[in-house]
Amino acid sequence: MSAGVPRARIDTSRPHPARVYDWLLGGKDNYPVDREVGQALPDETRGNAARNRAFMHRAVAWLAKNGVDQFLDIGSGIPTEPNVHQVVQAIEPAARVVYVDSDPSVLPHADALLTGTPEGFTDFLHADARRPAAILELARERLDFERPIALSLLAMLHFLPDDEDPYGVVRTLVKALPSGSYLVLSHGTVDQHPEWKGKIEAAYAKGSIPLRLRSRSEVEPFFEGLDLVAPGLVYATEWYQQEPAPKAERSGLHVGVARVP
Repeated sequence: MSAGVPRARIDTSRPHPARVYDWLLGGKDNYPVDREVGQALPDETRGNAARNRAFMHRAVAWLAKNGVDQFLDIGSGIPTEPNVHQVVQAIEPAARVVYVDSDPSVLPHADALLTGTPEGFTDFLHADARRPAAILELARERLDFERPIALSLLAMLHFLPDDEDPYGVVRTLVKALPSGSYLVLSHGTVDQHPEWKGKIEAAYAKGSIPLRLRSRSEVEPFFEGLDLVAPGLVYATEWYQQEPAPKAERSGLHVGVARVP
């Protein structure tokens, strides 16, 4: 099932973040305008897109193994297997997963986000991350807000410029979560790639896509009032739980998982 999903009208004359990301991951659900943006980015951006997905896989699997069986994934994007529900339901078949995205490019793929286990539950909501109260209203009909929920905001917040109050969006969402819930977050940065400063934003700006990469000190406030899980707020290549981190390599993403007290 899916909620509030209108007939998709995809404008192929303008790039969309979800389709650019799909191209970065080697997908085929993109158009020349999206590839033009992607090809203007530093080559290593494709590696960072893959590192973001790998972090997601490790983080949600760790949460599922530790008893979390409800997931709210905002900014889900075009499906790239394995998706959140495939990872967590392989561990906990009865897990409930709700995806949220506002990009019309994602809508034709919503059915792929709903093919979960018979015991579990998956749903897709067409809603805007900039309107968290509306997301919560719909999510409360599908998830039990009396039990822990894992909220994932992966490679999404850097598409919210400062004037759209990304910190307020996260505060509103986290405040609604019950104790024992988790925030899973990744955010683009050039902290380890100072030579990229301004180049990534410029590439997206040519496609009229706002982008606000943030430093570590600017990402930290998203976790205010939460208890960061070890290893804390780190680069995507450094967040590991069950296995030791491989040889360190540079990353264009700050990531963290934090528990709601």
